[in-house]
Amino acid sequence: MSARHFVLTPEPLDEHLAAEIISQQSSGAIVTFVGRVRDEARGHKVTLLEYEAYPEMVERVFADIAAEARKQFQITDVAIHHRVGSLEVGDVSVVIAVSAPHRAAAFDACRYAIDRLKRIAPIWKKEHTPEGSVWVDDRP
Repeated sequence: MSARHFVLTPEPLDEHLAAEIISQQSSGAIVTFVGRVRDEARGHKVTLLEYEAYPEMVERVFADIAAEARKQFQITDVAIHHRVGSLEVGDVSVVIAVSAPHRAAAFDACRYAIDRLKRIAPIWKKEHTPEGSVWVDDRP
């Protein structure tokens, strides 16, 4: 995967790369959120997740989320990477890395970014279980 701030890819994600991209000498804190496919959701065993997205919009939405975070929090930089395709239990589905002079802003901005991504990014998830599969809308 290339070293870009906003990425949508079928390739495995590297949380260390996301943190490296946004690391700067003025950053006293780097907070990284890593979302993984878990083996259970809403009381059902999960065997696989499929992610689909609207690629022409995703990176622009990621950039918008980063711009919003910069306006609201005293941060230095943001990277947002998300996978598409079929992911197995344990696979990394999303990585968000935020750098800031101080940890509180980095934590707050990272949480803000994942919450906004879940609300507005044109990414959809299909859960596969032993009973079948279903498209899931986790949007609040």
